[in-house]
Amino acid sequence: MAEPTAYALAEIAAKLDGIAALIARAVPPAPPPADFAAADAFVWVAREVRAAPVTRVNRVEMTLLQGIDRARDQLLANTERFARGLPANNALLWGARGMGKSSLVKAAHATVVAGLVAAGLPALKLVEIHREDIESLPTLLGLVAKAPFRFLVFCDDLSFDAGDTSYKSLKAVLEGGIEGRPDNVLFYATSNRRHLLPRDMIDNERSTAINPSEGTEEKVSLSDRFGLWLGFHKCSQDDYLAMVRGYVAHFGLSVDDAEMVRDSLEWATTRGSRSGRTAWQYVQDLAGRLGARLEG
Repeated sequence: MAEPTAYALAEIAAKLDGIAALIARAVPPAPPPADFAAADAFVWVAREVRAAPVTRVNRVEMTLLQGIDRARDQLLANTERFARGLPANNALLWGARGMGKSSLVKAAHATVVAGLVAAGLPALKLVEIHREDIESLPTLLGLVAKAPFRFLVFCDDLSFDAGDTSYKSLKAVLEGGIEGRPDNVLFYATSNRRHLLPRDMIDNERSTAINPSEGTEEKVSLSDRFGLWLGFHKCSQDDYLAMVRGYVAHFGLSVDDAEMVRDSLEWATTRGSRSGRTAWQYVQDLAGRLGARLEG
């Protein structure tokens, strides 16, 4: 058999290089290990399989969260127990929009971290996962389970629409999977829905199931994975004004109280709601009219 020519060898090598390049594109390199010591808060970037550090978290001071004292105390106590290695529950914060659900999660994390640092203990890490990336939650949990820290995995505005089956993955991860939730992970979620699923989705399951009660239980059982349910309801006028006054005092805005009450109530009326978000939006407008900056 004739020996291959130098030209033939070069052609074979070129083809092998092409095959290797195709394989490299099809199987991307493993992501570098996450450096969870780099920050106290992270955002999960599912497409890149990495946790991106957040150097400055958009959060509100705990003292500025008004009208949610019971939920504040319960979530803070649950978070502190978990951070110190004691049993704690996954938490679902549900209810009226704009009432401080996500703000409370971030404020509770900051408060607990400050206490841990003062005591010389390892910081608690906060990792936010977006709703559309919830199917990658098992990958995230596999990543953080290997780290020498405790983690709050947080999903804001969690809910599922008709035809969306990713809630089954969440159920398995929270409690029912063969591996279960890692001991160093707690899951917090906020939602406008108590059961995370639209009522028509639950009703449709009831009407088409052989055993209607079993169909409904399949949907409702997702919320049962959260041992701590914290309800947030529309605030009273007094609570709303307390929120506005808290912001005004915190930022040192100089305004007549009677004028502020009149204007803030009119602001809420034109928007058809009283909430912490409405109060904050009014204070931003007020500060702008006063020529004051909102810092801190």
